[in-house]
Amino acid sequence: MSTLRLVDACTGEHFAAMSLIHAMGWRDTYVGYVPADYMAREITDDRWVRFFQEDYDTGRCHGLLLYSDDTPVACINYGPARMENYNAGTSAGTGLPNEAYRDWGEIISFYTHPDHRGKGYGGLLFEEALSRLKRAGHQNAFVFVLRENAGARRFYEAHGFRWDGTHADIPFPPDTICVDLRYTRAL
Repeated sequence: MSTLRLVDACTGEHFAAMSLIHAMGWRDTYVGYVPADYMAREITDDRWVRFFQEDYDTGRCHGLLLYSDDTPVACINYGPARMENYNAGTSAGTGLPNEAYRDWGEIISFYTHPDHRGKGYGGLLFEEALSRLKRAGHQNAFVFVLRENAGARRFYEAHGFRWDGTHADIPFPPDTICVDLRYTRAL
């Protein structure tokens, strides 16, 4: 029986593990939706390390890892709703339609290692992040999910989230637009 433990991400080793899980999640989940040339060029194992380090250094959001024994199996980033633009790999970045959600908590990113899905790890980590958002004073939370990602949508619905009718269009060069649906829940 493996031992599960939660770790607040705060070291280069943590950020590298989170980045790798993100990259594996993208490569497994977004095939056919995000352009293949973008995936090959941009989705490297270490792509997100500097962003996680910056988030940690500024306190902008929090990273949390779930380990099974000594193996990182899932990670999540959570914090106050993002109001600034973020770069989805395009030179212009993407404006988030979040002004109406200013006081909300946000699940910014959330991935389970593809080899460890279906074991309940994601649910454990997800509920911990929601609990932490509530303790931080947020009364509501949201997460964006790719419209075509039926499995993730079912997961969020099983955790009390529902699509609120809003979305964000995420451009990927040269001409692909992915639609992220906003799922919400009271905490």
